[in-house]
Amino acid sequence: MDWSSFLAYPVDQLPFIFIVLLLSFTVHEFAHAFFADRFGDPTPRSLGRLTLNPRVHMDWLGMIFFLIIGIGWAKPVLVNRARFKNPRIMGIIVSAAGPISNLILGFISLLVFFLLFKFNVLDNASQGVTEAVRLFFSFMIMTNIFLFILNLLPLPPLDGYRIIEDLLPTSIMMKIKAYEQWMFYAMLLMFFIPPIRRITIAPIFALQWDIFNAFHKIAVWIFGSGVVKM
Repeated sequence: MDWSSFLAYPVDQLPFIFIVLLLSFTVHEFAHAFFADRFGDPTPRSLGRLTLNPRVHMDWLGMIFFLIIGIGWAKPVLVNRARFKNPRIMGIIVSAAGPISNLILGFISLLVFFLLFKFNVLDNASQGVTEAVRLFFSFMIMTNIFLFILNLLPLPPLDGYRIIEDLLPTSIMMKIKAYEQWMFYAMLLMFFIPPIRRITIAPIFALQWDIFNAFHKIAVWIFGSGVVKM
């Protein structure tokens, strides 16, 4: 039976995407916890979330969903904004820290990928090893850019929605909150109904290639043109 027809990724690529998600989700949630802790909220530290141990941050159901349908989640970090000196500003920073950490991780992964080829690290490796390295870093780069864009969507329960909560006046936000449930269902429709996806979030996710190309140009500028091609 060909299980690939039921999964978002080919079966032989699942180990790579699994490791990538472990790293990416862990860094994302740690970033939330780190900034919340620095801003005076002890909640993440008290719950053991101020760590880079993947087991603490993983929601295994969310991981399975990502492997099956290409969308998933980690265990959210609980934050008490009332502990912050400036709840709105610091709340925005804490919410944005997760997606930005993924963007930075994607860029760092691209730089490491360039370094491997610039210094001929893989010259004596077999073709299989070289292709495995390429596949891992391709997933690492593009998945993190994808998570950056995904989590900044202004829809519950994503980080972008939390940022909007802190940006908008309370009176307006209270009116929006009345529609939170319906916004969540609207998000599901945008992800899983192809005609709706094509005219809503598909153009937004297409920006990941613009971000990748911008990163690639920076890497080429740093290491020299023609170093490596993805």
